[in-house]
Amino acid sequence: MFERYQILLYLGAAAVGVVVAAVYPHSIHWQGAISPAIAFMLFVTFLQLPMLTLGRQFMQPRFFASLFVANFIVVPLLVALLRPFMPSEPLVRFGMLLVLLAPCIDYVVSFAHQGKADARSLLAATPALLLLQMVLLPVYLYGLQGATAWKLFQIGPFVQAFVAMILVPLMLALIIQHGAKRHAWVAQAVRGTDQWPVLATSLVLFIVVAAVMPQLQIAAALAKQLIPYYLLFALVSPVLGWGVARLARLGVKQRRAIAFSAATRNSLVILPLAWAVPEGAPILPVVIITQTLIELLASIIYMRLMPRLGGSS
Repeated sequence: MFERYQILLYLGAAAVGVVVAAVYPHSIHWQGAISPAIAFMLFVTFLQLPMLTLGRQFMQPRFFASLFVANFIVVPLLVALLRPFMPSEPLVRFGMLLVLLAPCIDYVVSFAHQGKADARSLLAATPALLLLQMVLLPVYLYGLQGATAWKLFQIGPFVQAFVAMILVPLMLALIIQHGAKRHAWVAQAVRGTDQWPVLATSLVLFIVVAAVMPQLQIAAALAKQLIPYYLLFALVSPVLGWGVARLARLGVKQRRAIAFSAATRNSLVILPLAWAVPEGAPILPVVIITQTLIELLASIIYMRLMPRLGGSS
């Protein structure tokens, strides 16, 4: 029922977030609720996927190779092409490079699932995506901005996000799915949860928008300056991801998954890093938050359009 109206629910949740941020900008610390909300969204998404057979997804070398080529070769080349046109302020450029070079490991699984993509294969790849970006991000940052960017990079937020937002929800979903196969009451309890991902995604949208709007109001001029870059990335990156998958002769659902992954960045994992950088506020949070909002709106469109690409297979 909710999936039928998911676009309206998402837009409504974002609109309510804007209103709440305007009326109560300092009454609730929404920032701290972002990670738990994403963890819950991923948990209910994992419940809908056959987690007990996830290991089979590793036997797909063409999918994983295409995913990594899209995220760690093609997208960085796109970012390198955009770099000369980015604002010259070092902190702004650092934030843009950081968020655009890091592939998403959290809500992309939920969005891909709702966009009729191969979410299981994408989920199986998240540990490798995280580890590779932890290793390669400092290299890319150094190559594109020099030692200044390298000094600002921290690994801690990535590890914390993986444990809290991926590993814990994943283990809980595995335990519950295993219990559902052995106990009728567990199976009964999880019946009907197929609609929860839409509601959980709406909750994430509401919390993120409520959390970030006060920051955007502080540096609205900077946010407006960044929008064209992020819109261009949102338009081009999924096309590049789809093209890589097509060249690899992958199935339609796997093409959608790689397109989602190429277009979706690790902004909510990067955000704690931005708040932690000395003298980074409000510039770094606004740089990353602006990308988050553009991406969330683009993801709603992707979820609408992706199922129409390449047929229903």
